[in-house]
Amino acid sequence: MADAIILACDTLLEGDYSNQFPLSVWQTGSGTQTNMNVNEVIANLANERLGETKVHPNDHVNYGQSSNDVFPTTMHVSALLAIKNRLEPSIGKIIGTFSNLIDTYGTIIKTGRTHLQDATPISFGQELSGRLFMFVEGSRQIEDALKYLRTLPIGATNCGNRA
Repeated sequence: MADAIILACDTLLEGDYSNQFPLSVWQTGSGTQTNMNVNEVIANLANERLGETKVHPNDHVNYGQSSNDVFPTTMHVSALLAIKNRLEPSIGKIIGTFSNLIDTYGTIIKTGRTHLQDATPISFGQELSGRLFMFVEGSRQIEDALKYLRTLPIGATNCGNRA
């Protein structure tokens, strides 16, 4: 049965089953409707594979989990993956580009600007180093905040009383 459920999950991920999810965008915050719909589709795919009605959406597919754990955990993991795989590499490229520009053009003197007017002359490196610092510091702050995403918000209930 477990193998049929696993293969059903793989089938669901590989195919277009969007017509199997007739859900309203207006749902409870816990995501129970979506969670149960997914469980039902997985159970049906597993039962098709087995050729019998053996897999139950609640008793087998959803066994030991709560939608009140699934959705917050999914949001944490998704955000963490997006930050690590997309945002951080992009910020790294920006930092590298600014560093290269500072190395190449940093000694060139230019007119400083303040309030849309000319100001004291500064080097191109001075101007870019301020912008570079914002990205380096922002990257550090993002990394520091990831500890909150690595803590999974599970074990509570929709009502918040752990019952």
